[in-house]
Amino acid sequence: MQWYVVHTLTGHEHKVKKILEKMIKEKNMQDYFGNIVIPVENQVRIKKGKKVVEEKRLYPGYIVIEMEGNDETLRLVNSISGVTHFLGSKTKPIPLGDDEVAELLKQVQESKEKVVTKIPFAQGERVAVTDGPFTDFIGTIEEIYPEREKVKVLVVIFGRTTPIELAFHQLKSL
Repeated sequence: MQWYVVHTLTGHEHKVKKILEKMIKEKNMQDYFGNIVIPVENQVRIKKGKKVVEEKRLYPGYIVIEMEGNDETLRLVNSISGVTHFLGSKTKPIPLGDDEVAELLKQVQESKEKVVTKIPFAQGERVAVTDGPFTDFIGTIEEIYPEREKVKVLVVIFGRTTPIELAFHQLKSL
């Protein structure tokens, strides 16, 4: 079996994977197909003051399928709604090389293990404090600490500029 890259409509990757898995079972073609991979990474976002882990596609619009490259399997995959084409020439798709597959699977595994925190603010940005003892204070971000999900904000207290350290979820952009 070899690995092939299939181009799908963006946002339909999971739907295509689900339909393909169902069709493989219905047509009893499990011997011709292996893994079906949608390369994703986990990302932490702050929504309404809470941490939410979301999946972000590394290659939007693409899935990678381990399969036998015969006419029957190619026809089955191409018949699925949402599949546009295989990568390669028009007449025959080109499978990925062993080194490309190893790199892709390594990338997918690493992205599952690590969680990427999306930084919702930029240095110098004006923000409002929404939680804690400094609620309703306005300040400017001086430093960002992505590994701790905190920022240093300069706020004016009693006429003096004072640095305070706050978590991402305690702030909102202005």
